[in-house]
Amino acid sequence: GILMGFTFAEKILAQKSGRSGVRAGEIVIAEPDIIMSHDNSSAIAKTFAEIGVSEVWNPDKIVIILDHVVPAASEKHAQNHKTVREFVIAQGIKNFYDINHGICHQVLPEKGHAVPGRLILGSDSHTTTYGAFGCFAAGIGRTETAAIWATGKLWLLCPQTYKILIKGKFPEGVFAKDVILYITGKSGADGADYRCVEFTGMAVADMSIDDRMLLCNMAAEMGAKAGVCMVDDTTRAWLMGHGVTEYEAVYSDADADYENVLEFDISSIEPQVACPHTVDNVKPVSEVEGVRIQQCLLGTCTNGRVSDLRLAAGILKGKKIAQGVRLIVLPASKEIYQEAMREGILETLSEAGAVICNPGCGPCLGAHQGVLAPGEVCLSTANRNFKGRMGCPNSEIYLASPATVAASAIEGAIADPRKYM
Repeated sequence: GILMGFTFAEKILAQKSGRSGVRAGEIVIAEPDIIMSHDNSSAIAKTFAEIGVSEVWNPDKIVIILDHVVPAASEKHAQNHKTVREFVIAQGIKNFYDINHGICHQVLPEKGHAVPGRLILGSDSHTTTYGAFGCFAAGIGRTETAAIWATGKLWLLCPQTYKILIKGKFPEGVFAKDVILYITGKSGADGADYRCVEFTGMAVADMSIDDRMLLCNMAAEMGAKAGVCMVDDTTRAWLMGHGVTEYEAVYSDADADYENVLEFDISSIEPQVACPHTVDNVKPVSEVEGVRIQQCLLGTCTNGRVSDLRLAAGILKGKKIAQGVRLIVLPASKEIYQEAMREGILETLSEAGAVICNPGCGPCLGAHQGVLAPGEVCLSTANRNFKGRMGCPNSEIYLASPATVAASAIEGAIADPRKYM
């Protein structure tokens, strides 16, 4: 057959495994530029100790962030954190971010680790987020993470690549979250199983880094191994603002061998809602309007950025959330928290009746700060709505954009944000 060009995934995995050319379907032994872990680092450290190596392979390439249950919600969590703090000191790991920094997927890019062309592996399924910066970023297991700490290497199967072409202009009241929910609904929760998904097209070119992070974050909900947006002027400006100037961006060749090209025109879609209990159970807001809710969650690594909080505050300004509804707000990082504070966003949200929590993951995984009771319904900006996700198997979670969540908090039921725009 005719020799095709190489995909982004093939190029990065070739580079990181020291090979001249790699094709999808081949196995490589690669060294990551960064290996990330969070509160699960204490469990990883236990496995690492069992391997019998006394020192990690390279402390400078290990990033550890405490974010899942911060501050500690129990003695067990406190002990976990203590174990991690002792481990990073013993191992000389400098890139350690304690409970005052925020969510790993926001903090890692802010601190200059998500550099274009890097291979980033993390013991968290939403590690795919860093693809927004032109990284090949993939979630792995705790055992694999311990193995990398010990050896600096991991075998990876080079994935096939899907190109997702997003065309058209955003309609009023429709945001990147609606777009990715729409795409996930159409392709299914395993629609891109173990693929590298490249998000491209005019709609992506127009997107902010916040929105690209959201796309790549939720690539995980399509089963993708990695999601990526190609580096452009928007990426370069964001990186420069965070002190990152030295890198070599990687791009797919024009004649790259894509397994699939999927096209989506967003110009006529309405706001979308993922219904219980799967992320691909997606309906237009008009079909679920009026569903009573007891809790709203604004934040997480999916929609906890300043643009998200600003959007919700714009809708809630001068209004009050409905009686019988709790609106919990978690900015994704300290940087975002402080910016939202300076801009008066947190004040607006608080005046509307929101509870502002510290940056972290708490309610998203049902750890603390907003666990649901049996029979309760939550509308959330997070990325997952599986049964029991928010700590209670007999509750229901709907997912939507910050605008839809803000509008719904006002009405005490799922509402169309367009009437507030």
